[in-house]
Amino acid sequence: MRKLVIILFFVGLLVSRPASALLSLELTRGVAGAVPIAISPFGGAGASAPQDVSSIISNDLQNSGRFKVYGRNAMNQYPNTLDDIQYGYFRNLGADKLVIGRVTLVGSDRYQVNFALVDVFKGKDGAPSSQALVVQDKFVVSGSQLRPLAHHISDIIYQQILGTRGIFSTRLAYVIVQRPAGRPPLHILEVSDQDGYNPRPLLSSSDPVMSPAWSPDGKRLAYVSFENRRASIYVENIATGSRSIISQYKGINGAPAWSPDGRKLALVLSKDGSPNIYVLDVNSKQLTQLTHDWSINTEPAWSPNGKSLVFTSNRGGGPQIYQLNLATQAVSRVSYDGDYNARASFTADGSHIAMLHRENGVYNIGLLDLDTGRFHLLTNNGSDNESPSIAPNGSMVMYGTLDNGRSMLGMVSSDGKVQLRLPDRNGEVQDPAWSPFLS
Repeated sequence: MRKLVIILFFVGLLVSRPASALLSLELTRGVAGAVPIAISPFGGAGASAPQDVSSIISNDLQNSGRFKVYGRNAMNQYPNTLDDIQYGYFRNLGADKLVIGRVTLVGSDRYQVNFALVDVFKGKDGAPSSQALVVQDKFVVSGSQLRPLAHHISDIIYQQILGTRGIFSTRLAYVIVQRPAGRPPLHILEVSDQDGYNPRPLLSSSDPVMSPAWSPDGKRLAYVSFENRRASIYVENIATGSRSIISQYKGINGAPAWSPDGRKLALVLSKDGSPNIYVLDVNSKQLTQLTHDWSINTEPAWSPNGKSLVFTSNRGGGPQIYQLNLATQAVSRVSYDGDYNARASFTADGSHIAMLHRENGVYNIGLLDLDTGRFHLLTNNGSDNESPSIAPNGSMVMYGTLDNGRSMLGMVSSDGKVQLRLPDRNGEVQDPAWSPFLS
């Protein structure tokens, strides 16, 4: 895994996969004082529907690390409507909030899903239930859309309680490396739901694939492929599978990064010597060079307002993070902690950058406050970590890590208090990229 990062710094057969989770989201540490919430099993056709909506919501909230979930096995009352709720029971259970709902078959493969979130401490048995209601809604979807709908409901609940938009409906892109005995490694570029379900391969190759990058609308993926033993940058339409080569110059074609408006790609080329940062207009194919020196300049990332880029450079000796003002072309160094900082990316508000950070020979993930200069270490697991990618709401950072010598994905909250991991049962997982909000 480290070799691929070094290659980037220095220098179509689809595989059938089932719709179940091959990446298995596992919470390893949650926050103390997580919000206690009860999720009542949804009534009606909830148990016989193609997807168990209430269980998906329970898993989403539990795996966020921000909630203590009381599910089916923790209760013996299962209300499905506001009038069914006995608030005293749920207060005694320890829940602050309660989710109820029903799934009703309303046609051929059409399901109506009703749900409500209530505040247990604002409700009173025998009083109008509306005083405890936080939010309620109903939807009609096909059976195949029940899982996405459950994630959407989880997003609503998360935002109502925590005040931040949820990320349960987002997607992940990553590379799986399989090493069959006696054959070359197989590199599979894949996308999945945020919880690891519905994995879909986009590319399978015996040559390395790396650096997936989502377009701002979430409809395209740029990535680097070494097909035909030559580094090229491709852009692929995720829905249709159609793709085109966007950059195939001599030498390095690497580290694509979309501009916030989706019209340009920052990338790294070595066509004139040392690796430098360029910007390519996706439609006109006009290429503009941004850095012009003999240092190694790589791993560009756009600021949310599109006015600057951060990138990795060794112009000061070891790899550090620099920021380029696109209007003035002024370059300033932003990272000083540790002897190695690389692979930076902005939070959605532009106030922080996540980065790969090395100190005492160990690679960890850190977060830098650009206003104060304060650096905060997010991981300290004793393993080599790499390739941080920030969730679109800024709450989590996903990264590649090693666990007992095996590559997998990890997630850590931006305050370092919540940690998860996503091992894959069919290979090593690396080079993750978190999608933007998709709607």
